[in-house]
Amino acid sequence: MASNKSVIAIIEDDEGFREALAGMLTSFGYEPVEFSGAREFLESSERGRVCCVISDIQMPGMSGLELQKIISAEERPIPTLLITAMPSDDGRKRALEAGAFCYLAKPFADEDLLGCIERALRSPHSSESALS
Repeated sequence: MASNKSVIAIIEDDEGFREALAGMLTSFGYEPVEFSGAREFLESSERGRVCCVISDIQMPGMSGLELQKIISAEERPIPTLLITAMPSDDGRKRALEAGAFCYLAKPFADEDLLGCIERALRSPHSSESALS
């Protein structure tokens, strides 16, 4: 069954936070797909459907920054929002230099996240931008 909802990947090792974020995105009309780590996302068949990525920075295995560098180097980079429970000015600078669209400190307001998502979906790199 085809869907016209924007597919948002949530890459977060904290299951409770990931599920809460997915519920919030669903309530705002998005179609979240959940991954517990960056490698799981990179190897997923869902990857081609994703219009925007929300990734934690601190995760076991591959970090969100490492994932961001891979996504940014692709032919069709996916707009990525990086989130962290340990914000720092240096972390923000590294995230944005790596190509992240937004950098948010946990906990963040729903409105802040939704604003980042909407801007990301309107960006020239988003597959949704032609629809906006």
